[in-house]
Amino acid sequence: MGSAIFLLCGAAHAVAQDSSQAAAENAAAAPSVGSQQVRQLTPAQLFAFAGEASDAGDYTAAETAYRALATNPDIELRTEARFRLALMLADKQGRFEAAAVLLRNILDDKPDAARVRVELARMQATLGHFGDAQREIRAAQAAGLPQEVEQLVRFYAAALAARKRVGGSFQLALAPDSNINRATRSDTLETVIGNFDLDQDAQATSGVGLALRAQAYFRAPLSSRADLLIRSSGQARFYGKDQFNDYVGSLEAGPQFTWGSQRLSLAALVSHRWFGGKSYTTGYGLSAEWQKPVSRTTRLTLDAVAIETDDLLSDQRDARRYSLGLSMDKAVSARFGGGVRLSGFREVARDPGYSLASGGADVYLFREFGHTTLVLNAGYDRTEADARILLYPRRRMDGRFETGISGTFRALRVGVFAPLLSARYEKSNSTIELYDYSRVSVELGITAAF
Repeated sequence: MGSAIFLLCGAAHAVAQDSSQAAAENAAAAPSVGSQQVRQLTPAQLFAFAGEASDAGDYTAAETAYRALATNPDIELRTEARFRLALMLADKQGRFEAAAVLLRNILDDKPDAARVRVELARMQATLGHFGDAQREIRAAQAAGLPQEVEQLVRFYAAALAARKRVGGSFQLALAPDSNINRATRSDTLETVIGNFDLDQDAQATSGVGLALRAQAYFRAPLSSRADLLIRSSGQARFYGKDQFNDYVGSLEAGPQFTWGSQRLSLAALVSHRWFGGKSYTTGYGLSAEWQKPVSRTTRLTLDAVAIETDDLLSDQRDARRYSLGLSMDKAVSARFGGGVRLSGFREVARDPGYSLASGGADVYLFREFGHTTLVLNAGYDRTEADARILLYPRRRMDGRFETGISGTFRALRVGVFAPLLSARYEKSNSTIELYDYSRVSVELGITAAF
């Protein structure tokens, strides 16, 4: 990946430099950076000063000069200063997060700057955010690339096979929820022997909780086209009522193969879930995922999972679970895109009443508005049980609809993090009252700002 990165960096930088250096030479006055001498320099001289300081290893002076230039009212000067500073921070100081923030700032002002998106993709890949890197590549190609870097971009897209060895991420959010246990609002349950009164804990309960998601990974090279990837992930929701606290942890390990622009990941996995402070389920199985670009702006993903689940609260719910999904993601332009996903699920439980089959479809759209990224998504799935549970008068059949909107507000970022706000509505219609519910939830938290 190293040679591809530096070749691309050089080509993109040279093209950007040619266009914006002319603007620098025509500008009239330089911004202040704290000394009389620098205030008397023209922007062109200040660029030269920053470049010489960087070459001499005086990165503090160079950064000060570039950040002063980044406040210039001329957008081309601002862009060039941020671009050069981002490359210096990344390539000479290893400050990839700070570089990614600067590149994102440029794209907020100039969303069609394809070369900048390519560099942002490089930062994302270096940080281990490979899905984000591929999305930026697709967006850059949708915006259109100049001929002088098109060939290198194709080479660089394939070079994403070179991976960061260790990495991770997390998200923390305040999470008000109208129905934290996804339960019915009815206070009775219809059965074949009459209506039963439901306990308060079995009815819909609202609350404000804390949502936490985190993951970490380690990658070891096996060959030029294969890695061993180990991933751990967890998510938790904490509420004032301990009986509704929900924690899930998982560990996956397996090879990841890359050839050309395609990628195949195989893994063995184990997971455990706790609910209400008690062990709930343990699962283990296999997963597979295949990704293939079908055009410069479109990616196809096929994934499959098979899991054996041990329900620690009821042996009748012990099951084998199988899922299959097909997704397509497309960048329509540098600031707009979306995707669709079709999925199927099969659960074969010890009791046929708990055996389920379901199918669903999900769509999403994203749009960038200045310093804000909005994502709108919606989905529907249909679930049916193999047989009627003896206690209930009907076989379970559910129809569930879900929609949501989320926004990332980079203008309010602190360091490399920006606030994230999301709202979601979920409605399940079921022949069994226990599974008939509605839910509105909100999350206000922080996420990476690039």
